[in-house]
Amino acid sequence: MTFDVAIVGGSFAGMSAALQLARARRRVAVFDSGLRRNRFATTSHGFLAQDGRAPESIVADARMQLAAYPTVQWFEGAVTAVSGIQDAFAVQAGNASHHARRIILAMGVADDLPAIPGLADRWGRTVFHCPYCHGYELQQGRIGVIATSPASLHQAQLLPEWGSVTFFLNGAVSLGEDERRMLAARGVTVDATPIAGIVDEARVVLADGRSEAFAGLFTTSLTKPASPLAAQLGCDHEEGLLGPFIRTDAMKATSVPGVFACGDLARATGNVALAVGDGALAGTAVHASLVFHH
Repeated sequence: MTFDVAIVGGSFAGMSAALQLARARRRVAVFDSGLRRNRFATTSHGFLAQDGRAPESIVADARMQLAAYPTVQWFEGAVTAVSGIQDAFAVQAGNASHHARRIILAMGVADDLPAIPGLADRWGRTVFHCPYCHGYELQQGRIGVIATSPASLHQAQLLPEWGSVTFFLNGAVSLGEDERRMLAARGVTVDATPIAGIVDEARVVLADGRSEAFAGLFTTSLTKPASPLAAQLGCDHEEGLLGPFIRTDAMKATSVPGVFACGDLARATGNVALAVGDGALAGTAVHASLVFHH
């Protein structure tokens, strides 16, 4: 059987795209490896009508609703290769090959975290990247920002809305006088001492033996596509402040005919609400492509 569309990635963007196509009674295959980017977070925030819910609960509800559509098939496991051309793609997953007329890439990004002992263990619990998602719950307590790239300066300037901020340069950023003045104007404390590790809930241990406790820590993780499929297909990428992402047009089409991309994979930065909106746009764009470009 040839599917109208194969969607690689069954998280927020992928399921949102699948829903639009299912409602147009199109044959949809969703391939999901089960590795959501926000799997480390206990609650999801900033997504209208779902604020404060566990991400896995939102995903479970969405999948149950999607499963009610008879033209949708769900495949567990990672896609290892996609080949072919528009109207004749082959999707390799496990030992099976599936055929599809269009492809939607929605496999998200992987976070490349600073190599600081204790940081990865606390990712999504007391170490975060998005203040809009996790800042409010810190109750305006002390916040540490750990620099990774020039984008960290922007993060340190944003965060005083959510608490009193200490900006740890950690050898990743050097500040000029203007930048120091901007940070001082926002009430941000700058600490240039290297970080030795993170212990307890969110206590930063410094190389000089000092340690400071925080309500939460933020860092701008560098990101990369969670799978090499887009590069294998020859999709053009753009270089964002935090890493590469797939270039798409206003209707989520990539540079490769018949291949669309949505969610964090196709944005400079993203969140759940943007991923769902992106997916809805990609789904409707693919339907239009099937109708008008066959």
